[in-house]
Amino acid sequence: MPLPSDPQTFFLGGIFALTVFAALYQASSIILPMVLALMLDLLLQPAVNLLGRVHWPRVLGALLTIFLVIASLVALVAALAMPAATWAKRLPEGIPRLEAHLVALTGPIKALQLFIQQAERAADTPGPKASTLPARRDLGLTGALVEGMRAVLDGLFTTVLVLYFLLVSGDIFLRRTVEILPTFKDKRQAVDIFQQIQADLSSYLLTITGMNALVGVATAASMYFCGLGDPLLWGTTAFLLNYIPILGPLVGSCIFVLAGMLSFDGLWWALLPPALYASIHLLEGETLTPMLLARRFILNPVLVILSLVFWFWMWGVPGAFLAVPMLAIMKIVCDRLHPLRALGHFLEG
Repeated sequence: MPLPSDPQTFFLGGIFALTVFAALYQASSIILPMVLALMLDLLLQPAVNLLGRVHWPRVLGALLTIFLVIASLVALVAALAMPAATWAKRLPEGIPRLEAHLVALTGPIKALQLFIQQAERAADTPGPKASTLPARRDLGLTGALVEGMRAVLDGLFTTVLVLYFLLVSGDIFLRRTVEILPTFKDKRQAVDIFQQIQADLSSYLLTITGMNALVGVATAASMYFCGLGDPLLWGTTAFLLNYIPILGPLVGSCIFVLAGMLSFDGLWWALLPPALYASIHLLEGETLTPMLLARRFILNPVLVILSLVFWFWMWGVPGAFLAVPMLAIMKIVCDRLHPLRALGHFLEG
């Protein structure tokens, strides 16, 4: 594992990394859809290749694959809309039940509220007169929703467009790279590295998606048998949150605690859904996933947390979902490229 000995290498590398991160932050509206399209390409490219083996043109194969994905997402959203709306309506009505479950915490909560009020009164001192600068134009709730929906639709359109051309192009970038390399040894090495990286990345993403789907199915079945209801909603929630290691299951546990308290009268019955969810996550996270991904895909948990925080700050919720896959991709690429093996070893758990 070679390490650079020239200090200028670290200095220039740090400047280059800061420049790249600044560009990723400023151009997130166009770069984020491209990154998402690349991830989806690694997941869907095997399906397009399979259709090509049965003599389907790549254009039709890419269109069919994207159509099936979009149709599945639309059907899932339509199926989840009614249960989600029902639980949203139940939330205000269930506040008395939540207060009854949390009666043991009312004393500490009131004491904390009193302390905060006293601190605010102590800090409430006369200050300078308010500035007469013109206030920023407030779009209101409707305007904010319209702007947010427009940004989401723009991102989805860019993602689908880039994904389609990536699926159609196949290995065109590899062919162009092989054509411009000078020697046969370099050409063969480039093909080997590209194929190994693509195989490892596809294997990682497919394995993670399959394990998350298994967690979703197990969670849906558990919630159905314990009487919580709406298993499709809870299974989908567990499937999506499992893409965010550590923080995702913590959020999911809080959601299931809230759902249990809204559904059951007894405190112990209310804690049954989060207990089942936590048991499923522990079984998957500590046994099945490490066994399937093998040692080369185990990441440093401290770097996982730092990656989640950093990419959430950079790109918001989509960045949190993409943080761990991008970290795994970085490790796989570093393991396959000799000058970067030291960094790959540093990323290993």
